[in-house]
Amino acid sequence: MSKYLVDKFLYTVDRDAELVERYRDDPRGTVAWWEAERANAVLNCHTGEASTWLRFTDAEREALAEHDYVALFGLGAHPFLTLTLFIAMFERDHTEPLGFQKQYAVRLAHFDLPYPDIAT
Repeated sequence: MSKYLVDKFLYTVDRDAELVERYRDDPRGTVAWWEAERANAVLNCHTGEASTWLRFTDAEREALAEHDYVALFGLGAHPFLTLTLFIAMFERDHTEPLGFQKQYAVRLAHFDLPYPDIAT
């Protein structure tokens, strides 16, 4: 798994309100666009530097396109990055306070220690 690239996606999308909405409304299209246009940009670099080799695996691409944060966690995506982005996208769909956070915890409850490695 290219944990760096998945975490970079989660980090960059979460920091742009328009991208959050785009990802919520069109996850598959947003993932394809981001992988083609942004994946190889150097993080936090505005000078036009880029690499050429970064690509999602099929499992990563599918988990991102399906908003499947449980699969992303299992693949080693950083749990704080998944949680903050998915809160931004889905907390509004819950009427109970901390509704999404509680759902996140329940859906990840089957994981036992040690958790998947989140080192990049």
